[in-house]
Amino acid sequence: MTTPILRLLGALMLLALAACTPADKTSQTAPRTIGSDGGAEGGAPGGTAPVTPAKTLTTAARPSPAARTAAEFDTTTPAQRAAAAAQPATSERRLGTTIASLGDPSQPGFWIKTPLVKSETDGRIVNPANGKSAKVRLIPLDGPASGGSQVSLPALQLIGVSLTDLPAIEVYGS
Repeated sequence: MTTPILRLLGALMLLALAACTPADKTSQTAPRTIGSDGGAEGGAPGGTAPVTPAKTLTTAARPSPAARTAAEFDTTTPAQRAAAAAQPATSERRLGTTIASLGDPSQPGFWIKTPLVKSETDGRIVNPANGKSAKVRLIPLDGPASGGSQVSLPALQLIGVSLTDLPAIEVYGS
């Protein structure tokens, strides 16, 4: 009786491991740079949503495949972090509050994937606990508006959030 159960458990474990394996392992692309007009130059990273050029979206080199620490994954420059931390020059509208978690740390730049938007646009996130904010690219994420959001590593660090926390943050759109 226990042998069939053990076989079933073994098969389920193999299926679970197979689901964790990425389907596309060829997503290394060349780093993107900021063009003279402030927009991004270069293609979108493989396996990610296309990136639309925007002045508030800072792009950085993709982290090394050997990256293991938060500092190694954050490839933004001090100038890019300063630009993202600057106060908004235009009026914004509050889109809502969302629970934030760390998104894919290998995706460079300042962004949030959130169900609060239906199309890519510029925006800002604010940590109400300390008032710190970051200009980010708002990227649509399927799910209900009450669902959580995924935030880039540099953006979470800029607003003073621990990478293991699940804080409520405010999202603003341009």
